[in-house]
Parts: sequence; C-alpha cells; structure tokens
Amino acid sequence: MEPSFSPVDALFHRTQDATLISRQAQQILLSVGRRLETMGKIQGSRLHDTWVRVGALTQRTQSDLFKYRLHEHASAYVRDARERMVLTLEALVQRGNNDIAHAAAGTPPVLIYKSEVVLDGDTLPRPVNYVLLKILPPDDLQIPDEILEKKRPYIIVDPRAGHGAGIGGFKTDSQVGVALRDGHPVYFVVFRPHPEPGQTLADVMRAEAAFVKEIAKRHPKSPEPIVVGNCQGGWAVAILAAANPDITGPLVLNGAPLSYWSGRIGENPMRYNGGLLGGLVAALLLSDLGHGEFDGAHLVTNFEALDPGRNYFAKYFDLYRDIDTGRARFLGFERWWGGFHFMTEAEIRWIVEQLFIGNRLTRGEARIEHGRNLDFKAIRSPIIVFASHGDNITPPQQALNWIPATYADENEIKIRGQRIIYLVHEKVGHLGIFVSSSIAKKEHTELTSTMKTIEALAPGLYEMKIDKIIGEGVSARFLVSFQERTLDDIRAFDDKDNSAEEHFAGVARLSEFGADLYDLTLRPVIQSLITPQAAHFWRSLHPARVQRLMFSEHNPALGGVKSLAAKVQKQRRPAADDNPFIQAERLWAEMVHQSFDVMRDLRDSFYEFLFLAIYGSPAMHWVGRFQAFERTKKDPAELRYLPSVQALLLNVERGGFAEAVIRMLILLAESRGSVRRDRLERSASVLSHDEPFASLGSQRRVALIHEQTVIAEYEREAGINALAVMLPTADERTKALGVVEYIAGSIEEMEPQTIKTLQRFRQVLGLPPIQTTLNTTDPLRSTDAPDHTARAAAKALTPG
Repeated sequence: MEPSFSPVDALFHRTQDATLISRQAQQILLSVGRRLETMGKIQGSRLHDTWVRVGALTQRTQSDLFKYRLHEHASAYVRDARERMVLTLEALVQRGNNDIAHAAAGTPPVLIYKSEVVLDGDTLPRPVNYVLLKILPPDDLQIPDEILEKKRPYIIVDPRAGHGAGIGGFKTDSQVGVALRDGHPVYFVVFRPHPEPGQTLADVMRAEAAFVKEIAKRHPKSPEPIVVGNCQGGWAVAILAAANPDITGPLVLNGAPLSYWSGRIGENPMRYNGGLLGGLVAALLLSDLGHGEFDGAHLVTNFEALDPGRNYFAKYFDLYRDIDTGRARFLGFERWWGGFHFMTEAEIRWIVEQLFIGNRLTRGEARIEHGRNLDFKAIRSPIIVFASHGDNITPPQQALNWIPATYADENEIKIRGQRIIYLVHEKVGHLGIFVSSSIAKKEHTELTSTMKTIEALAPGLYEMKIDKIIGEGVSARFLVSFQERTLDDIRAFDDKDNSAEEHFAGVARLSEFGADLYDLTLRPVIQSLITPQAAHFWRSLHPARVQRLMFSEHNPALGGVKSLAAKVQKQRRPAADDNPFIQAERLWAEMVHQSFDVMRDLRDSFYEFLFLAIYGSPAMHWVGRFQAFERTKKDPAELRYLPSVQALLLNVERGGFAEAVIRMLILLAESRGSVRRDRLERSASVLSHDEPFASLGSQRRVALIHEQTVIAEYEREAGINALAVMLPTADERTKALGVVEYIAGSIEEMEPQTIKTLQRFRQVLGLPPIQTTLNTTDPLRSTDAPDHTARAAAKALTPG
C-alpha cells in the first residue's frame, strides 16, 4: 500500500521529484530550440529571397534606362496606387454593406448551389436551429433521377465554430461539386445564427440522427449515406455515429479535432489557450455577457490571432494588389467569414468541458447526456480521416491520436471489424482541407471514388497514399493504394515522449474549480445585471463587428466612395508588373508580413514557455493527478478471449464458397501489407454484383469480411487448411481460385509473398501450381466499364 500524505506533504514531496523537474526543463529547451530552428529555416529563407529581390531591384535602378524613365515609372505608379486605394476602400465598404444585408436576411448559408429544405430542426420534438437541405444539381450536369435514387447519398455537416454554414459548397470545385459530378445525391446540414432556447448538443445529435434517417427513407434502394464532417462538424459526426452506430455509412472527418491535448512541443500553440485564458470560466463569463448566448465572433477572433500577419495585413494587401481580379474572391470569402453565429451556454460549456479542456471524448469519458456515454469503439462505420501538416488549428496529432488512445493495438481494430483510413497532406492549411479547389480536384475526388470500394476492404488501420498521377488537369487519374499501418505509425506524428499531454490534466482540474467558484460567486451578480439590451450593446462593440461596420455605408465619411470608385473604374490604368515601384511595394509588403510572422513566432514561443513553466511543474502535476490517467485498454493478448472472437474461432471450418473466397482475399491482402485501389475495385465489383455475394446484402457481406478477418488473424494456418473442407468439390475449388486470382491481378503485378500465398491455397485445394500468366487489366480502369474477364468469372461463381 502506498503511503498517504496530507495535501501539503504530497505537494512538497512532488516538488522534490528531480526527474519531473528535469523533464520540464528538457521540454522548455525543446520548445525554444524547435521554434528557433523553424524560424531560422522559414524566416531565414524568406529574408534571403527578399534581399535577393532587393539587390536585383537596386541594380536595375542604377541603369541609365531606368534613370531616363524615372518620372514615367513614378507617375504611372502614383496613379495606379491612388486608383487601387479607392477601389480597395470601395471593396471594404461593399464588404460591410454585404455583412449588414447578410445579417438582415438571417445569415443564410453561402452555398453557391440551389437547394430545398428537407427537414427543419425546429419542427422536431426537441427543436434546434439546424436544417437539412437537399442540393439541386446544376442543369449542366443532367443527372438522371434513376441514378440519383440508386447511388449512395452524401450528407455534409459544416462546422459551427463561430461562422455560418456553406463553406463545403462554397465553390464549384468543392466537396459538393465532387459528389454531384460523380452522380451522388447530396444533402447539406446548415444552421440559423441563433440557437433555439435551451438547445443542447444532445438535441443537435438527435436532430442529425433524424436527418440521416430521413435521407435513408428517401433512398431505400441505396446503402446508408456517407456522412462528411468538416472541422467541428467532424467531431459532431463522430458523436452522431458513436451514439447511433447503426444508421450511417462511411464517415469522412476533414480537419476534425478529436484529441485536444495532442500536438508537438514547439509547433502547436493553440492547445495552450485553455490553460492561459481562464479555461471554462472565460466561456461562461462571455455567455453571461451575451444573456445566455455565446458569440461566435470570439472564436473567429481566436482563429485570426493564430496568423495575424495573414488576417490583419496580408489579405488586405492582397486585395489592394489584385483589386482588378481579386475583389469578387475577397468579398465571397468575407461574406462567410463575417457571418457570426451563436451557441447556447449549455453548448459551449459542453464543448469546452468535454472536448477542448477536458479531452474526455478521447479518454472515453464524455457523456452526450446523463446516462449516455460516448465511445469510439461503438462506431461500426468505416472512418476516413483527412489531416494536414500545414493545419495550425487541427494538426495531425489532434486528428489522429484518438486512435491509439482508443484501441489496444491495430489488431483490436481488425477484431472489432473497424476500418480506419487516414490521409495526411503535407502543406494545405485548415480551411484548405475542405475549401481548396486543388484539394477537391485531387484528394476529395479520390476519397469520393474510394467510397465505392471501402466496404470491400478488410478491417484494419490503413494510410491512403496517392502513389502516382497520370495525366493533367481534369483528365488526371490517380494510382492509389491503402497501406496497412500500426498504432506506432500514428504515434510517430507526435514527439517520442508525449508526456506534455500530462500538463493539461492540471488545466482541466483548475478549469473545473474555477467554473465552480465563478458559478457560486460572481455569476449570479453578472446575470442579474445583463439584460437583452445590454447583451446586444456589448455584442455590437466586439472589434470584429466594429471594424466591419466602420467600413460600410453606415459611416457617413465614406458616403462618396462608391461614386468615386465608379469614376476610377472607367478611367482605370494599372501600372505594369515590371514597374520598379510596384516591385518595391511588394517587397515592402513581404517584409511587413514577415515582421508579423516573427512577432507571432516569438509570441507563441512565450505562450508555450509560460504554459510549460506553470503546468509542467510538479505542483501542477499533483493538482491534475486525478485527471491524468489514461483510458483503460484491454491487453492485446486478451482480445483473443473475447466471447465474440471465441465464437468465430470455434467455427473455422464453417461456411462455403462465399466464406472461402473472402478468406483467401483477406489472407492475400495481409501477405502484401497494402491494397491497391484497382484490386479493391475488382473485389468490390465482384462482391457487390456477382452471385453468391450480391444476394448476401451489404450488411451480411461486411459481417463475413469481419468474421474471416478474425480467423485470418488468430488461426491463419487452420483457416487455410479448412479451405479444403469449405470447398469440397474440384469444380468449386477451381471457380473459387479463379475469382481470387482475377481480383489479385496478373502475375506481373503480384509481390513474391502474394504468389507464395496463392501457391499455398492451390496446394491445400489439390490444384496444380500457377504456371501461366493471368490476363492483365488497366489498373486505373473504371469499374463501370465492360470487363469480359470479370463477367466470365462472375458466370462461374455459382456452382452448377
């Protein structure tokens, strides 16, 4: 039994822990060193490029030709700069006017597609401000109704994190556009700016479940809908699937933060905000000042502060620089960025308490409501996670670390019949994950195509790799593979020693204490003083609103800007790009932007130093000792003795043609360690359209794949030997091997281990070894194209 101490003795005892103090010092040094290294590489490279351009410009100004035309260049630049200033000012005024009109219209979603309301959340038994829309395909797509009825529907859930909805369908090349062009019916979840009184996230979850069920009713001939969650919408989708595991199809989580304590020291400063800005108390105070509503403008301001150089300078300079071509793009994005939305106090409290600071969802402790715990292991749908190293809001660690926190090892993922696929981009930023046109044309196109075959994939953890790009532009095709991964591959995204996550336990404990103290002391006073009128007054003074209102028609000093801009536009004469004064202006802007970035990096370094110095101390580890324990996970060796696993292993010889073919396909995939998509497409085509697999139905096929995966995991040799019992006749054995070898592809495409496994099958089944080369097919061919080899194999599937 461990000795017991009084709190004072325990605290003193902890402060003598030299190992912990040493580790804290190492983390601080790592933080400083890593940030200095990053600043040296990025800012040093940018500074070098800037000075090279300065040198080139200086050399050019010394030429006789430049001196001769100096007045001409200067005159053209002054005129151009003056005109751009007027047009930029007019664009800012237009932005303010758009915000006012947008708010007056109820802040509708910024979708560029026409839509119709399918189900309004305020008509449900527990009303919410969410609405389900059906996206109407543009006339130029001309998708027949029979295709829309049979193809798997998509439902896209946009983030409700301060902004309005619609960013997932903001452009033609978007998530919506990709799914529509592939012939899928698309539904979109949007929300009104103000929540219904008393609305909770449990009510939102029930509403989203009702939306999914309504879509299933409208498409009875298609499989369960694919649910796409962007950012905050990603964890909302995960909660939906954990609480309702039987209603959704594959889940796509784009830049979705699920493991909030995760990140790398020296790289991910946003996770420290909870500990440095007051924890839950700040959210409760702001909700009280809003008379029970939390203003989304606070969240938007936090996002902007992450990259002040971009949000406070560069985007406005880019508008000024490219005013002739970039005005519409700027106004379109700002219409969404400035559409501030609200949450109830209950919603923001749950988010901060359960997710941001408490990290309870990853730890398996989150409750959506009393008596209803949330557990990722309950999810039965395939999960596709899209993250990026360039995402400073949701780094890959926060998007992926819930996987090793939930499962004992990668084998448990297989045993539980789960499929988890992740794709990590190298550079794209947070919004680019679900806004960028280039991402929509490449990664989202591939994800959409992958959905056709995902359920033919054996359970396990995979990384999706785009191995090769063939062609260019709209005709580009991609060679994709799914490579098996382990939990150590996920952990590799993190620091070797992720003990920094222990520091957040103290933050969670102090946050709870501070919230209780505020609730019992200041809160009654503040709530008694805040009226709806006072809340509206404080809301209108938010800097994010004031700066937009200042540049609008409500400012009388800007009344003549519109007419002046119209005159300028008629006489517009932009300066040439090679004008040296234009080049000097751009150099100046680059140096200003770089100065902002240096100050940002220094600020983030100070934030991290302060956080590690406070919460990395032994005293704070003692404070958070009850919050720091990890989720209890079953020993991997014990998974074999789960009742469900034992029931399957007792029936290794049970089954016939379908079970034998699926077992052999899984064993082949394991021998390769990866699955190319062309093989997966052939497998999906056979399992979905050919007998005896087609008549099984999707749920039974998925169950069979799960069963055979467990057998292949624990009883590989017994499973192979049992094939002779499952396929008693020579005719069945020949046909089964024909199907397996067709899906495997040609001998030239096979790895040596694959050929060895096939030879083992033939030996057990009493068939001669492989002697001839199989037919080859284009690895990038469409599964919808006629394939006589596939049809011949299909005809041979049903014995007799």
